[in-house]
Amino acid sequence: MLLAGCAQASTSTTAPTATSAQVASPTAKQLPTVAYLNVPTGFRATLYTSGLSGPRFMAFGPDGTLFVAERNAGRVTALRDPDHTGRVTQKVTVASGLNAPSSVVYAQGALYVGETTRISRLVLGPDLRATSVQAVVPTLPGPPGHTTRTVLIGPDGKIYVSIGSSCNVCIESDPHRAAVWVYNADGSGGRLFARGLRNAVGLAINPWNQQLWATNNGRDNLGDNSPPETIYALRDGANYGWPSCHAGTIVDPDTGHPGSCDGVEAPLEKMQAHSAPLGLAFYRQGPFPAQYHGVFVAFHGSWNRSVPTGYKVVFVPLDANGTVAGPPRDVVTGWLQGNQASGRPVGVTVGPDGALYVSDDKASLVYRITYTP
Repeated sequence: MLLAGCAQASTSTTAPTATSAQVASPTAKQLPTVAYLNVPTGFRATLYTSGLSGPRFMAFGPDGTLFVAERNAGRVTALRDPDHTGRVTQKVTVASGLNAPSSVVYAQGALYVGETTRISRLVLGPDLRATSVQAVVPTLPGPPGHTTRTVLIGPDGKIYVSIGSSCNVCIESDPHRAAVWVYNADGSGGRLFARGLRNAVGLAINPWNQQLWATNNGRDNLGDNSPPETIYALRDGANYGWPSCHAGTIVDPDTGHPGSCDGVEAPLEKMQAHSAPLGLAFYRQGPFPAQYHGVFVAFHGSWNRSVPTGYKVVFVPLDANGTVAGPPRDVVTGWLQGNQASGRPVGVTVGPDGALYVSDDKASLVYRITYTP
């Protein structure tokens, strides 16, 4: 059944401003590691590129180009390393003048970009500059509250969009809020897919079972350790609890009542409160050891905890069926030293080379995590 208020597609024939910049190519055969980052034995963390402006989520194109949403600059940038040096040697502005873009995905021969109030489809020319911008979902709610919008193209070819809440905890009047919506490929037929998700920033398809997984940021002001952050498998029509129930079992003291958790979906994994899990990336095959075949999650880090937490990338092991097989463990740390953080991980993406790429919107960098036996 279609819900009222579904968005209709609109188009723009004006191509955005585009620029490109050459970046010096590294000369060393082995790039230096990032000294302040800690990784397990056999892994190396190197700098892939710097000088970005609030890089959030990333996606690889079919030719190995890495596209990144630069939220603070209102643009999407193509990062190129055609000679496989391990360091970006060319940056191309794909599109500028966008509305705080925070997510990007390459699918169906185009880039889909999650902006604060819309989902745009960018058709690229041979030089990687956008030749057209089409607002396929043009009317998403804007401020107040959470303003990032995560877009994903599902195995069914439909557009999935995560929209966070307008508040910490409240009763929303707009059904788009604290939910994931689904649209046809052309942006028509929008309807509610999953609700009760306070801020499901990370969306990804589990390659083992084709489930849609999401990270979710729990509410604030219930103490340092409650409620836990969560990972969910999203089902069509399911309720994930917010604002009255958290993590499947915790009744909210402000909006809940006895029975508020009845019928609420249980999380696949619970994690330290206030870690702010954002991007997640599945790793099924490649040079990483088998014990690192599972899902990587970027913890953006706390802002309201008495002792800071997060600011790292963790790994959740999965079994042969793609289900959680153990608790999260740290993989990349070092951004947090005492109470000071030098960076904040956001997006995690697996490249065609089998490396893990991590964006940092505080230091405005992208890191490359590799493994050599």
